Amino acid sequence: MKNRPVVSAYYFPNWHVDKRNESLHGKDWTEWEVVKCARPRFPGHVQPKIPVKEWGYADESRPDVMELKTDTAAKYGIDAFIFDWYYFQSGPYRERCLKEGFLPRSNRGNVKFAIMWANHDPVLSHPCPWKKPADHIPWTGALNAETFREGTRRCIRRYMTQDDYLRIDDGVYFEIYRPEAFMIEVGGMDAAGKLVEGFRNDVEKAGLGKLTLCGNTAGMPPYWDLGIGKVNEFCRKLGLDMVSCYGGCPFKQGFPSADYVEWQIKTCFGSNEMFTRELDLPFNPYVQPGWDSSPRTVQSDMYEDIGYPFSGIVVNDTPENYRKALELNRDLFESGRATGKIMNLSCWNEWTEGTYLEPDEQFGFSKLEAVRDVFGLADKGNARLSDETHVTLKKSCI
Repeated sequence: MKNRPVVSAYYFPNWHVDKRNESLHGKDWTEWEVVKCARPRFPGHVQPKIPVKEWGYADESRPDVMELKTDTAAKYGIDAFIFDWYYFQSGPYRERCLKEGFLPRSNRGNVKFAIMWANHDPVLSHPCPWKKPADHIPWTGALNAETFREGTRRCIRRYMTQDDYLRIDDGVYFEIYRPEAFMIEVGGMDAAGKLVEGFRNDVEKAGLGKLTLCGNTAGMPPYWDLGIGKVNEFCRKLGLDMVSCYGGCPFKQGFPSADYVEWQIKTCFGSNEMFTRELDLPFNPYVQPGWDSSPRTVQSDMYEDIGYPFSGIVVNDTPENYRKALELNRDLFESGRATGKIMNLSCWNEWTEGTYLEPDEQFGFSKLEAVRDVFGLADKGNARLSDETHVTLKKSCI
């Protein structure tokens, strides 16, 4: 295609055993248990979601599992994974996938990777009862200056020095999920700006050249109240280089169900156009394949309209409708209207939010096929895998 962007997928790494999760749910717990326990909330609601038999409920901290995932991603035109990365004041969380699975795998180079600092509390994914909030979780995503310096220097040492770390505009790419919260928690705009400047200096001292720093719209000042002008001012003061969007639930499209066309094709693509047109910085658009956060609710509680994760469940999220949404965003790039360099697919594997591309029993690989058909394969960087490339796991991996 003309003006093909870097096609990236956000990667949610909670499909492996983590000591913090075990302290809440017991030995060997992973979020796959939440997937398995989901139930339909209205007639025609498809739950539980089930991975294709050949993949199963796989442990992402195994290199052979990540070989499968990255081979499949590359085969269908995905150039990079942007990992949701959690680092609290008390240390890392959900990091074993990247450290023990992705980096040690034998097929390095087929898919690049980058980090998005997911600086938020994970309380609502464990799952959440009707009487919110859920039981207290003894750690928080809130940052301070020391934690920010520790975390960014950890990323430089462990990740940004890797040959397959993603570079955009010749800079190592790094994203902050909630930039406004970061600014507030570290002591205000002046303090945050100094930390960003220090981060840039650390990247340069490590011999990595420049930093390409991205902020996510999910954590910007409320543009719907304050206007885009305030967002532009915020981005300029903080020192961001570009803006992305992770996506989210359908707030105004209906409950308990919301139509995919109304939500993703009309509303969300309209947001992509608005951000592209009105932001001063380059904007990387996004597309979601679906939405269903009902698995993250206590399944014996009533499903009422009380806010995330009790949110509207998207229906008609067919591969055909997903393809239409992809085509609209492809046209942004082909027409030259897009200002960013990345097409964000949100997400690769958010199974408990119903926004995933990994193959399931309902649609198989059809949504991945839509990505490949719409955006094609990159001319460089990805191995052009043949149709014979393996897309299954050995039984011992499952």
